[in-house]
Amino acid sequence: MSNHIFTGSGVAIVTPMKSDGSVNYDEFGKILEFHVQNGTDAIIACGTTGESATLSEKEHCEVLSFVAEKINGRIPVVAGTGSNDTSTAVMLSKSAQKTGADALLCVTPYYNKTSQAGLIKHYNVIADAVDLPIILYNVPSRTGCNIKPKTYQELCKHPNIVAAKEASGNISQVALIRSLCGDNLDIYSGNDDQTVPFMSLGALGVISVFANICPAEMHKICQLCLDNNFAEAQKLNFHYLELMNELFSDVNPIPIKTAMNLFGFDAGECRLPLVPMSVAGYHDLKDCLAKYDLLGKAPK
Repeated sequence: MSNHIFTGSGVAIVTPMKSDGSVNYDEFGKILEFHVQNGTDAIIACGTTGESATLSEKEHCEVLSFVAEKINGRIPVVAGTGSNDTSTAVMLSKSAQKTGADALLCVTPYYNKTSQAGLIKHYNVIADAVDLPIILYNVPSRTGCNIKPKTYQELCKHPNIVAAKEASGNISQVALIRSLCGDNLDIYSGNDDQTVPFMSLGALGVISVFANICPAEMHKICQLCLDNNFAEAQKLNFHYLELMNELFSDVNPIPIKTAMNLFGFDAGECRLPLVPMSVAGYHDLKDCLAKYDLLGKAPK
């Protein structure tokens, strides 16, 4: 790896499940290989899209170990290890380091939330416990907790805190973070549809849901931005915008797992409390995939 964890398109990968609810490792291996062969620049496992909230600690560690082994250094593996309990986040982070992960993705504490001072303490304790680079994960719509720009400025003083996945949807906040932190903190868009504007402000790429079924396309959008060809990147972004939005027509990862099944992978269903899409929602998603000629296109 370079000094950056990755540049370009990192897929927030789903965790495929069997009909009995267990992890489908056979299918997982096929999905991982699909990404390596189609331009994905990094694998982000056990994040929101990977259903980390409903994986047991044992499963969490097993999934990360499996992903690291299958990828085998070909592209970076980023392990989701965040928790609203600091000690659990430390445990998961240490375990991920042992499995061979290249970096960590740590979401802000949720439900119990915390103050900005609490965020600084929480993240510094995690960063002190490992020897891996950390991506802070800010998604206030899910956690009820927003990392403020000046908090980012304080956090990036730690040598292991090197990047942020910004899913606040607030481009003004991203601009201020870039202004305060400069090259001391890499930024990745946490929303597919905002990748191009974020990268125009200096973000290095995206942690993407859309890339689960369109890895080459998301990689191309990012590469065009990295090449400063924002006009062409935006054209491609606009072309896929309807699909990007459709993948969030229900709670993530319900639509993307449904889309992957329609695409031809056996991603299975989400674990409770997430339930399948409505009949109308399913048909809207299927029609959208058909419009982009994505039905049944997964490699056999």
